[in-house]
Amino acid sequence: MKKAIFSHVGQSFFDASGRSDYSTAIPYIVVRNVPDLGLLTSLRFLEWVDVNPEGVISLPTGKTPEYFIKWTTRLLNGWEDRGNRTLMEKYGLLLKKKPSLKGLRFVQTEDFYPIDPEQHNSYYHYVTSFYIRGFDLDPARALLINDDDIELAQNKHFTEVFPDNRIDLTLRNREAGSRLEKLQQESIFRIDNWCTAYENRIRELGGIGFYLGGMGPDGSVASNTRGSDHNSTTRLTATNFENQAASAGDLGGIEVSRNRLVITIGLGTITYNPEGVTIIFAAGEAKAPVLKNALENPVDNLYPATVLQRQQNARFYITEGAAVRLHDSVEKYFMEGEWTFAKTEKAIFDLCQKINKYAHKLELEDLKNDRYCSLIPDLRMERVQEVIDATKKKIEKGLLKEKDQAFLHTGPHHDDIMLGIFPCIVPRLRNHTNRFHFAVLTSGFTAVTNKMLQNLMEETFRHIGQGKIQMLRYPDFFDEGYKYKFDKDVSHYLDKVADRDEKGKLRGIC
Repeated sequence: MKKAIFSHVGQSFFDASGRSDYSTAIPYIVVRNVPDLGLLTSLRFLEWVDVNPEGVISLPTGKTPEYFIKWTTRLLNGWEDRGNRTLMEKYGLLLKKKPSLKGLRFVQTEDFYPIDPEQHNSYYHYVTSFYIRGFDLDPARALLINDDDIELAQNKHFTEVFPDNRIDLTLRNREAGSRLEKLQQESIFRIDNWCTAYENRIRELGGIGFYLGGMGPDGSVASNTRGSDHNSTTRLTATNFENQAASAGDLGGIEVSRNRLVITIGLGTITYNPEGVTIIFAAGEAKAPVLKNALENPVDNLYPATVLQRQQNARFYITEGAAVRLHDSVEKYFMEGEWTFAKTEKAIFDLCQKINKYAHKLELEDLKNDRYCSLIPDLRMERVQEVIDATKKKIEKGLLKEKDQAFLHTGPHHDDIMLGIFPCIVPRLRNHTNRFHFAVLTSGFTAVTNKMLQNLMEETFRHIGQGKIQMLRYPDFFDEGYKYKFDKDVSHYLDKVADRDEKGKLRGIC
C-alpha cells in the first residue's frame, strides 16, 4: 500500500474519507456524493489559482462539473461570507485574500465539428457561458474552439463545404472523386493545420497547468477514446459508439451523433506539462468499471487515463459509488467491521462470477480457496444454501401480486422511473385496489426548470382562452372528466412527437 502527498485541501478530504492508503498507480480521494465532489474540485482549483494566478487551465463540460461550477461561483461571490469562510478553513483552504481569475489562460478541450458555436449543445457555448462569463475570465487570454473561426477552402462556411454535416476522413488518404469532395479534402487539411496551430499555442504556453476533466463511458479522457495514442495531439477525429450514444441526446439522436466528428486536444497535450496538476473526477456506480481499469492497470492504450501515470501531480477524485469496484474498496468492505450476512452474500455471488460456477455447484474447496469466502464464519456448504434460499425469497417477494397497497415511487429523473421500474410496477398498476404516487426529485442542468413550467402554464391559459381545450365544456370535467383526459393527452403528445409537430406536442401537454 502507498501513502500519497496531497495539497492541504486534498489531504483534508483524504483524511475525511476514512482511508489511510491506496494500492493504485495514481492516488485518489473518495468523497460521499456529487456535491462533495464539486466542493473538493472547487477548493482544489482555488488553491491552485492562488499559487498560479496566470496559469493555464482547462475545465470540463457536461453534467459532472455542475457542482464544481456552483461551488466555485458561490465561494467567489461570497468570499467574505462567514459560512463560506468556515467551510474553506475546515477543508484547508487558508487564503488571506480572494484569488483573481482574470490572469488565467483558459484552454477549451474539445468540441463537435461541425457545429454552430452558438448552439446551446456546443461546448464552445458551454465554456463561454459558465467559465468565460461565469468565472469572469478574460476572453482575450482564452484558447477556444470556435468552428466558425476555422478557415476552410475558398473561404466557405462549413455549412457549404459539409452540407449534410458529414466529414469523410478517408479523403486524407485518397483522391477526391468530385468537385465537392475536392473542396472537402482541402478543407479537412486546413482543419488539420488549425489543430496543429492550436496545439502549438498550448505548448508555447508551457502546457496545461491545471486540467480538470471526467471520463467517458469507455474511459475516454476529453474525446480521446479507448485505444488512443498516449502521445496524441490536437486533432479532428471520429469517436466510438459509446461516446456517440452518450452525446446522442445533445445532438438529436444516434443517427446524428454517429456522423459528427470532434476536435479534441490529445493525451499528449494534457500531459505535456510534467508538473501540471491533472484531476479526473468520476461519480456513480456506472463509472466504476472504467475507473477500475484506469487505476488498476499499467499504462495501456486501451485505457486512456493510464497515461496519467507519467504525471506526478495526477489525482482522481471519485464518489463512493464510482469507487465500489476498486480492489481497495472491496478489501475495506470485507476486512473492516463485523461480518454480516450481506457480506456472505456478496462473497459467494462474486465467487460464482469469478470462477464461472452456479452457486449450487460450488464445493467447499472453492470457498476455502477464495480470499473473501474463506472469511465466512462457520464456513460450511450450508452457508451457500442459505444464500440461495435468501435470493429465492427476494425474487418471490418481487413477484407477489400486491393489493390494497399505496406505493410511493421516487426517482432523480422521470426517465429513470419510466425505463427503470415500469416493468416491475406494471402488474401492480393493473390492480385497481392499489394506489400509486410518483415523485420526480430532480435538479441541475437537465431539470425541468421553473421557467419551463411557467411557460407551460401560460400556454395552457392561452389554449383555454382560445377555446382549444374543448373537454372543459363538459359539466363534470373537474369532478370526473379530467381523469379521462390523461390518457388522451399522452397519446396525442406521443403521436405529435412522431410527427415532429411542435404545436401539436404543446397542445398535448396543455
